[in-house]
Amino acid sequence: MKKFEKISTINCKIEDLFNFHLDMKNLENITPPNTKVDLVNKDFVPHEGGILKIKTVKNFIPTTWEVKIDKIQEPNLLVDIALKSPFKYWKHSHVFTQKGNICELKDVVEYELPFGAIGNFFDFFIQKELRDMFDYRHKVTKEILNYKGSK
Repeated sequence: MKKFEKISTINCKIEDLFNFHLDMKNLENITPPNTKVDLVNKDFVPHEGGILKIKTVKNFIPTTWEVKIDKIQEPNLLVDIALKSPFKYWKHSHVFTQKGNICELKDVVEYELPFGAIGNFFDFFIQKELRDMFDYRHKVTKEILNYKGSK
C-alpha cells in the first residue's frame, strides 16, 4: 500500500474548514486548472454511505470516479473510498485539527496502483501528480478560508 500526505495550516475556524470540504461545489474550485472536473450528481450532499460520481479530464484522458463517503466525524474527519477509479485501491482521509487560532488541514491518501509490479514502476509519477494536485488544493483552500471569521 502506498501513502501520500499533505499538511497545511490555515487561519480559520475548524467548522469553516470542515463545511468547506462538505460543499461539493468547492471541489471544482480547488481542482487544478489543468484538470476539468464535472460532478455527475451535482446536488450530492455528503453523508456516510453516499456515493459521489465524478468525471474528470486531464491531458485529454477522461476518467470516471465513484467515491463512497466512508466516514464523517464533524468537525474533524471526512473519509472517502473510491469504488471506481484508475486505482486498484484509493482511500482519502481529510483530517481537520484546531491548533489554537489556526487549523491544520491534513490530507492522507492510501492507494494501490493497478497492474502489480508494473503499476508500481509508475509510482514516482503518481506521487508527483498527487503532490502537484494537493499543493494546489491546499493553496486555494488557504486563499479562500484564511482569516475567515477572524476579527
